[in-house]
Amino acid sequence: MSDDPYKVLGLTKSATQDEIKKAYRKLAKTLHPDLHPGDSSKLAEFQALSAAYELLGDPEKRKRFDAGEIDASGQQRPERQYYHHYAGQDAGQRYDPGRGTHEFEDMSDVFSDLFGRRYRSGGGEAWQSFNARGQDTRYHLTVDFLDAVLGSKRSVTMPDGKGIEIAIPKGVRDGQTLRLRGKGSAGIGEGPPGDALITIAVRPHPVFARDGDDIEIELPITVDEAVLGAKVDVPTVSGTVSMSIPKCVSSGRRLRLKGKGVQRAKGGAGDQFVRLKVVLPDVIESELEDLAKRWREVSRFDPRKDLRRQT
Repeated sequence: MSDDPYKVLGLTKSATQDEIKKAYRKLAKTLHPDLHPGDSSKLAEFQALSAAYELLGDPEKRKRFDAGEIDASGQQRPERQYYHHYAGQDAGQRYDPGRGTHEFEDMSDVFSDLFGRRYRSGGGEAWQSFNARGQDTRYHLTVDFLDAVLGSKRSVTMPDGKGIEIAIPKGVRDGQTLRLRGKGSAGIGEGPPGDALITIAVRPHPVFARDGDDIEIELPITVDEAVLGAKVDVPTVSGTVSMSIPKCVSSGRRLRLKGKGVQRAKGGAGDQFVRLKVVLPDVIESELEDLAKRWREVSRFDPRKDLRRQT
């Protein structure tokens, strides 16, 4: 499998974010591990696909990758130093990346301005402490679709090497930012630490799509189920449920499963909408073909009648 995330997704660098998302969903439907149990090669392809989307699906990471700042695994590339960085320095210091010693004179006064201030008191000197809140730090975290809908916990390692557990709340949205109080940069003096701001990116799901607090799904059904009606199992974000299909339905008919959408923080939940799609087998059995011929001979049904009226 290629290390180039664009090639993994079958795209070029000119692809739009929407095209990247569509390509991932299309490939995920064919490579998902649930469809290939025990197939290690398909699992490796799916993992490479997920890694490629995690990089290119995030516009900021994609921009940094295209600029050569990070590699295909998302790791920082070492900064290159070029001649022109040093060419403008004094002759004695031209190829020395450090500064001249004269620039470091009286640095103690600089640090005292940052972390404390001296003032005269009577015949001596005293210190007045300086306190400031630490800076907020920003991170990006990519989570699976169902983890975002149902909530989860993720153990992550921060850039300073510390491990923290992040609680992903139910119903978190793509692009939403979580605030972890006190997990940012350390404060100055006795100042409190800043916060960690985690921006969430949600991977698309091969089956479910989200519209606000509602879930959308396309459900394939057979000809006999469309004609006679049936009870069928339907996947939802919270598990499989049984749903009744009424008689005489066509592709595109939209049914609702109330309360089977995304849980809301203030209570209640959205709905799941099931769009029916009548699917024929690849090979038509002779009985079905004979039935269709007899029906054609006697039927006066015209599905394109309204279309002609409007043209």
